[in-house]
Amino acid sequence: MINFFIQLNPIVQALLATIFTWLITLIGASLVFFFKEINKNIMDSMLGFSAGIMIAASFFSLISPALDMAESLNMITWLIVALGFISGGILILMGDKIFKKINTKKNNYSSMKRVLMLIFSITLHNIPEGLAVGVAFGSICYNLDGATIGSACLLALGIGLQNFPEGTAVSVPLRREGLSRSKAFFFGQLSGIVEPIFGVIGALLVLKIRLILPFLLSFAAGAMIYVVVQELIPESQTNDNKGMISFFTLLGFTIMMILDVALS
Repeated sequence: MINFFIQLNPIVQALLATIFTWLITLIGASLVFFFKEINKNIMDSMLGFSAGIMIAASFFSLISPALDMAESLNMITWLIVALGFISGGILILMGDKIFKKINTKKNNYSSMKRVLMLIFSITLHNIPEGLAVGVAFGSICYNLDGATIGSACLLALGIGLQNFPEGTAVSVPLRREGLSRSKAFFFGQLSGIVEPIFGVIGALLVLKIRLILPFLLSFAAGAMIYVVVQELIPESQTNDNKGMISFFTLLGFTIMMILDVALS
């Protein structure tokens, strides 16, 4: 099974990997059928662990290969990577600003409009995650240090893990809004469907336009770091056991770093 996956086209690999991350969102959303509330320690530990994985992946699987590729293409290495990294963060920042502006009068919205805004917020953050996975798989073709099938799979795993609480974070509040369990589940999993779409787009861009690979790699890293700093870590640190959650972040980073370096 593993050999079969390795032999697939990078675009197909990216599609399958991001379908996996979407399925984890679906599983997280499905908890609305079984629980009214989810243990906060478990949810926050997963968020912290995923944050650590994504921070490590941003450097070892995205920024480091971007630096190597930019150098091999005789680009101004630091400039290209810096521009890509900042651009990734700016895109998500602009999306957040637009969301907040639209959401200013949220209290006057109907229940369904509040539902749609919640879905939009989570979906917005899933776009760079799908892109990052696609870019990671597409870049394997160029034999860069750090760009391996193992590191790309680990990145997808890390994103999938943090999609689990995201799916729950959408479906459970929607249930509290008065939606049926089936509708809450549907909207919860829907937030992750953009990941396969942007995973394929990311892989296609990398394979078709080699010159933009350093920018795309660092762009995906910047977008992911923004999401981690703005969403995952602050949300996980609302837990009273901040020390334990911080340790899970360190654990996620350490595991990703060890596996990434060992498999490169």
